[in-house]
Amino acid sequence: MSGRNLRDIGYEGKSIDDVVASLHDWGVGTLIDVRLNAISRKKGFSKTALRTGLESNGLRYLHLPQLGNPKDNRAGFYNPGTPAATTAHENYLRVLEEPAALAAMDEIEHLAMTSGAALLCFEAHRSMCHRDLVLQRMLDWTLALA
Repeated sequence: MSGRNLRDIGYEGKSIDDVVASLHDWGVGTLIDVRLNAISRKKGFSKTALRTGLESNGLRYLHLPQLGNPKDNRAGFYNPGTPAATTAHENYLRVLEEPAALAAMDEIEHLAMTSGAALLCFEAHRSMCHRDLVLQRMLDWTLALA
């Protein structure tokens, strides 16, 4: 699948300008917000402000809440390698099997092939975030199609 450009970014410790610069450096045209609720206490990262900031820099914003991690499943992700993390990952992988999540991942694949796409969530380290499992699932799809 040549031409596929799928990245990820956590905005923890970053400004909107940092995120925009990374997206431009990567040649990514669409930022895909995979938070369940696109709200943030960090300036510039709530849905409307984020969309405005991205669009003013020639980038597209897409919120896919169907890929969000339920609030009651988040704590396990903060402790990679623990039994709590294993349980949280198993729970989230079930979310990824839901029809709405599968449709969202189809949309991500299309955007990765056309404009380039990056998944956004808060955590700086992918290993502590559900977006890692989305990326792994997307990679599995790509390998299955090869």
